[in-house]
Parts: sequence; C-alpha cells; structure tokens
Amino acid sequence: MKISELAKRTGLSAHTLRYYEKVGLLEPSQRSESNYRMYNQDDVITAQFIMRSKECGFSLAETSSLLAIKNDKSQHVCAEAKQITQSKVIEIAEQIKKLKKMQATLSKLEKFCCGGQESAEFCSIISSLEKES
Repeated sequence: MKISELAKRTGLSAHTLRYYEKVGLLEPSQRSESNYRMYNQDDVITAQFIMRSKECGFSLAETSSLLAIKNDKSQHVCAEAKQITQSKVIEIAEQIKKLKKMQATLSKLEKFCCGGQESAEFCSIISSLEKES
C-alpha cells in the first residue's frame, strides 16, 4: 500500500508518516519501481504502535527504544520496557505537581482581581506579575 493508504488506515497524516521515517521510527517495507514508499500490514501495526506510544506521552526517543524492544523481543527483557515506563510515570507526576502549583497560583490571582471595567493601572493580576520574586 502507498503512504496515502497507510495514512487512511492509521489516521496519521502522510506528513507525519514521512517524519517518522525521517527520524527512523518507521521504514517502508519496500519501494516501487517509481520509488514510491510501499507499506504492508506490519507497517500499519508499527504506525499504530507509534501512535499509541505518543498518546501515552512517550517521547520519540522513548518510542524508538520501545520499538527496538518490540522488533527484537528475544534480545530484550521486560524490565527494559518497564524502566522506560516507570521513568515516564515519574516525569508525568512531576508535571502534574507543577501544573497543580500553577493552577493554585492562577486561582489565587483570579480570586483577588475584581474583573471590572476600571483602568488596569490597579489590576491585581498585572501588579502581581510585575513584582520581582
């Protein structure tokens, strides 16, 4: 199948699929005589794997490592995939912590602002953001 069919089957754009090829995540099974990329069902599975990895928050580098494990399971151990996943869980927990702190700060700023139509010269949000830490 050509890249347009792979795109249709996976929901990814042809541009994204070409990018995944450029960064080494996805290789076409073969090339046609006119040098078109040709894909097979295994490539559909790989593209879907990449898509699911992205939905889980894995970076392209992490996805590449997971693909290496997937593509040569006999040469890898489950602990490798678990370590990559554990690192991602820790990273996401840290991001959530930062986002909660941001939310609390923004809620505090929003609470003290009157939101009126008077001049922003006295806006508590702007004043708070202008202050040096």
